[in-house]
Amino acid sequence: MIREFLLKDLDTVMKIWLDTNINAHDFISEDFWIKNFDLVKEILPKSEVYVYELENKIQGFVGISDGYIAGIFVSDDMRSKGIGKLLLGKCKDKYKNLSLSVYEKNKRAIEFYKREGFIIKKEQLDENTCEKEYYMVWSE
Repeated sequence: MIREFLLKDLDTVMKIWLDTNINAHDFISEDFWIKNFDLVKEILPKSEVYVYELENKIQGFVGISDGYIAGIFVSDDMRSKGIGKLLLGKCKDKYKNLSLSVYEKNKRAIEFYKREGFIIKKEQLDENTCEKEYYMVWSE
Protein backbone atom coordinates (compact mmCIF):
# COMPACT_ATOMS: atom_id res chain seq x y z
CA MET A 1 0.00 0.00 0.00
CA ILE A 2 1.25 3.48 -0.85
CA ARG A 3 0.41 6.30 1.54
CA GLU A 4 1.61 9.76 2.47
CA PHE A 5 4.65 10.01 4.70
CA LEU A 6 3.97 10.63 8.40
CA LEU A 7 6.47 12.07 10.88
CA LYS A 8 6.49 8.75 12.76
CA ASP A 9 7.99 7.19 9.59
CA LEU A 10 11.10 9.37 9.67
CA ASP A 11 13.59 7.01 11.32
CA THR A 12 12.62 4.05 9.13
CA VAL A 13 12.67 6.14 5.95
CA MET A 14 16.07 7.60 6.82
CA LYS A 15 17.54 4.14 7.41
CA ILE A 16 16.29 3.08 3.97
CA TRP A 17 17.69 6.34 2.50
CA LEU A 18 21.15 5.79 3.96
CA ASP A 19 21.38 2.05 3.22
CA THR A 20 20.13 2.46 -0.34
CA ASN A 21 22.47 5.33 -1.16
CA ILE A 22 25.51 3.51 0.21
CA ASN A 23 24.64 0.28 -1.62
CA ALA A 24 23.56 1.81 -4.94
CA HIS A 25 26.39 4.35 -5.14
CA ASP A 26 29.53 2.41 -4.29
CA PHE A 27 31.44 4.94 -6.43
CA ILE A 28 30.71 7.69 -3.87
CA SER A 29 32.31 7.70 -0.44
CA GLU A 30 30.07 6.38 2.34
CA ASP A 31 31.11 9.48 4.32
CA PHE A 32 29.29 11.69 1.80
CA TRP A 33 25.96 10.07 2.65
CA ILE A 34 26.65 10.06 6.38
CA LYS A 35 27.59 13.78 6.30
CA ASN A 36 24.33 14.60 4.47
CA PHE A 37 22.13 12.44 6.71
CA ASP A 38 21.11 15.18 9.17
CA LEU A 39 20.32 17.69 6.41
CA VAL A 40 18.11 15.19 4.58
CA LYS A 41 16.44 14.21 7.87
CA GLU A 42 15.57 17.87 8.42
CA ILE A 43 14.32 18.53 4.88
CA LEU A 44 12.44 15.29 4.24
CA PRO A 45 9.43 15.94 6.54
CA LYS A 46 8.82 19.23 4.70
CA SER A 47 8.77 17.48 1.31
CA GLU A 48 6.18 15.54 -0.68
CA VAL A 49 6.96 11.94 0.23
CA TYR A 50 5.04 8.70 -0.25
CA VAL A 51 5.90 5.43 1.45
CA TYR A 52 5.23 1.86 0.39
CA GLU A 53 4.09 -0.24 3.31
CA LEU A 54 3.77 -4.03 3.38
CA GLU A 55 2.40 -5.77 6.46
CA ASN A 56 2.73 -2.53 8.46
CA LYS A 57 6.42 -2.19 7.56
CA ILE A 58 7.79 0.54 5.32
CA GLN A 59 9.73 -1.06 2.47
CA GLY A 60 10.36 1.98 0.27
CA PHE A 61 9.58 5.60 -0.44
CA VAL A 62 9.70 8.31 -3.08
CA GLY A 63 10.37 12.01 -2.68
CA ILE A 64 8.98 14.34 -5.32
CA SER A 65 8.63 18.10 -5.77
CA ASP A 66 6.65 19.67 -8.61
CA GLY A 67 7.26 16.64 -10.80
CA TYR A 68 10.98 16.34 -9.98
CA ILE A 69 11.72 12.97 -8.40
CA ALA A 70 14.38 13.49 -5.75
CA GLY A 71 14.71 9.73 -5.40
CA ILE A 72 13.06 6.35 -5.16
CA PHE A 73 14.44 4.22 -2.36
CA VAL A 74 13.60 0.57 -1.66
CA SER A 75 14.94 -1.51 1.22
CA ASP A 76 17.67 -3.91 0.09
CA ASP A 77 15.76 -7.11 0.80
CA MET A 78 12.74 -5.89 -1.20
CA ARG A 79 14.50 -4.73 -4.38
CA SER A 80 13.34 -6.07 -7.74
CA LYS A 81 9.89 -6.90 -6.38
CA GLY A 82 8.00 -4.08 -8.14
CA ILE A 83 8.01 -1.56 -5.29
CA GLY A 84 10.00 1.05 -7.23
CA LYS A 85 7.61 0.67 -10.16
CA LEU A 86 4.60 1.17 -7.85
CA LEU A 87 6.14 4.28 -6.28
CA LEU A 88 6.96 5.66 -9.71
CA GLY A 89 3.38 4.90 -10.76
CA LYS A 90 2.17 7.09 -7.90
CA CYS A 91 4.26 9.93 -9.32
CA LYS A 92 2.97 9.31 -12.84
CA ASP A 93 -0.61 9.45 -11.52
CA LYS A 94 0.03 12.83 -9.87
CA TYR A 95 2.05 14.58 -12.58
CA LYS A 96 1.87 14.69 -16.38
CA ASN A 97 5.61 15.41 -16.63
CA LEU A 98 8.38 13.98 -14.48
CA SER A 99 12.10 14.59 -14.32
CA LEU A 100 15.01 13.31 -12.27
CA SER A 101 18.77 13.10 -12.15
CA VAL A 102 20.59 9.77 -11.93
CA TYR A 103 24.30 9.05 -11.72
CA GLU A 104 25.81 7.74 -14.94
CA LYS A 105 27.44 4.89 -12.99
CA ASN A 106 24.10 3.77 -11.54
CA LYS A 107 23.35 1.51 -14.51
CA ARG A 108 20.57 -0.38 -12.73
CA ALA A 109 18.61 2.81 -12.06
CA ILE A 110 19.15 4.14 -15.58
CA GLU A 111 17.79 0.91 -17.10
CA PHE A 112 14.80 1.00 -14.73
CA TYR A 113 13.89 4.55 -15.74
CA LYS A 114 14.36 3.79 -19.44
CA ARG A 115 12.02 0.79 -19.13
CA GLU A 116 9.52 3.15 -17.52
CA GLY A 117 9.59 5.55 -20.48
CA PHE A 118 12.15 8.13 -19.33
CA ILE A 119 14.60 9.54 -21.84
CA ILE A 120 17.98 11.12 -21.21
CA LYS A 121 17.78 14.83 -21.99
CA LYS A 122 21.30 15.88 -21.03
CA GLU A 123 24.48 14.99 -19.19
CA GLN A 124 25.56 17.16 -16.29
CA LEU A 125 27.95 17.16 -13.35
CA ASP A 126 26.74 16.81 -9.79
CA GLU A 127 28.78 19.52 -8.10
CA ASN A 128 28.44 17.85 -4.68
CA THR A 129 30.04 14.57 -5.75
CA CYS A 130 31.84 15.54 -8.99
CA GLU A 131 30.10 12.57 -10.62
CA LYS A 132 28.53 12.70 -14.07
CA GLU A 133 24.77 12.27 -14.06
CA TYR A 134 21.93 12.15 -16.54
CA TYR A 135 18.92 14.43 -16.42
CA MET A 136 15.97 12.27 -17.53
CA VAL A 137 12.38 13.18 -18.35
CA TRP A 138 9.05 11.42 -18.81
CA SER A 139 5.82 12.80 -20.26
CA GLU A 140 2.34 11.32 -20.27
